[in-house]
Amino acid sequence: MMNFRLVQPKRLVDINRIEGLGGIERTDGGIRIGALVRHAEAAEDALLAADFPVVAEAMAHVGHVAIRNRGTVAGSLCHADPSAEWPLLVALLNGEIEILGRNGPRIASPDDFFVAPLVTGLEDGEMVTALHLRPLNGRVGMAFEEVSLRAGDFALAAAGALVRVDCGRLAEVRLALGGVSDIPVRAEAVEKALAGGPATTDTIEAGLSLSANGLEPSDSPHASAGYRLSLVPVLARRVLVRAMEGALR
Repeated sequence: MMNFRLVQPKRLVDINRIEGLGGIERTDGGIRIGALVRHAEAAEDALLAADFPVVAEAMAHVGHVAIRNRGTVAGSLCHADPSAEWPLLVALLNGEIEILGRNGPRIASPDDFFVAPLVTGLEDGEMVTALHLRPLNGRVGMAFEEVSLRAGDFALAAAGALVRVDCGRLAEVRLALGGVSDIPVRAEAVEKALAGGPATTDTIEAGLSLSANGLEPSDSPHASAGYRLSLVPVLARRVLVRAMEGALR
């Protein structure tokens, strides 16, 4: 934001030396990702690779090497760009955002945290301290894809999927979309239509017509709203099929 001269803060506070804001660790409730964890660190972490491999897949799309080495999880969440990877991942994985303020700690869901483009539910005197991801049970597959003009550019549209298979059926389906709304969104119509059906490509194909329901992307110098909408079913199919195939392995 400062590089684009969109904000000119009077003061900058370096939080790098505050204890407890870094590191990735397993907890009783899942995995805790500290606010200062860099994108590159998350991409290479063994705990995340084992439980949430979609994180590394998404991090490959984050900017360039310098950005991945310096940019942080909390920085991306608080920036709240609807085309960014971390907001979409939090929506997909039902992440919980840990916040600390004058009145003590609190936990925010993605629906509560992301309000509008570049706007969050953080109050004055609050900061994000961590992201929590809860464990997933059973045979689960995940996938992430996005389309941008060039590698490292902001996504014109992005999609992430999580599929859990049980006894040959789609026991749980999640589809999150970015770049096509003011905030990252879950395609609930698709999720409900697919859940319980046979774990086949035909089942997924049948639900793709619902993937753009309720979406109203805006035009931009890089892509029209119509083009962004046309990308949704294409990306949705790719990530849902790959996630299902991962769950069936």
